[in-house]
Amino acid sequence: MSGLSPSRGLLQRPGRAGCAQATWRGRRFARPLFRVPQMIDESHWNSLLAAARAAREQAYAPYSRFRVGAALLDEAGRVHGGCNVENAAYPEGVCAEAGALSALVLAGGRQIIAAVVVGEGAEPVTPCGGCRQKLREFADATLPIRIADGQGWRGEHTLAALLPASFGPTHLTKKDGRDAAS
Repeated sequence: MSGLSPSRGLLQRPGRAGCAQATWRGRRFARPLFRVPQMIDESHWNSLLAAARAAREQAYAPYSRFRVGAALLDEAGRVHGGCNVENAAYPEGVCAEAGALSALVLAGGRQIIAAVVVGEGAEPVTPCGGCRQKLREFADATLPIRIADGQGWRGEHTLAALLPASFGPTHLTKKDGRDAAS
């Protein structure tokens, strides 16, 4: 995955992507500005697909039997997988995309470069509305999201196509460029 290694992360390349300093509860952190070139080739997509399929195999779906896997590529070129986990109290389950996003954040990632969702259904299995908003927190409208099943690719969308006119972190930035929390 050339060009996406931690030492040459996309956020460190001047003019291509940058970070704004933000403050939350007194802690300073770098917040991505989401200006990322689309440097994703088929090898990246194949790695994401393999990770999403492997995650799907680990899904815990004893009630619906509807297993979903997701994989996210972060700004350092790392792949993070997640699977859905159901609960007898149905609203307490976790979607695959949310699990992958938690893994991304735990590993230090702060930006999603690409996403893959794998599920079996008559229609392509896209992220639910809540997961679309969760993805938006760490990606901009141009995020490419590919959908697949056991046979292969079923479609590709941008986050903007799945979540038009979305609300995101930039809405919480003051007009002078400072984070709203500061």
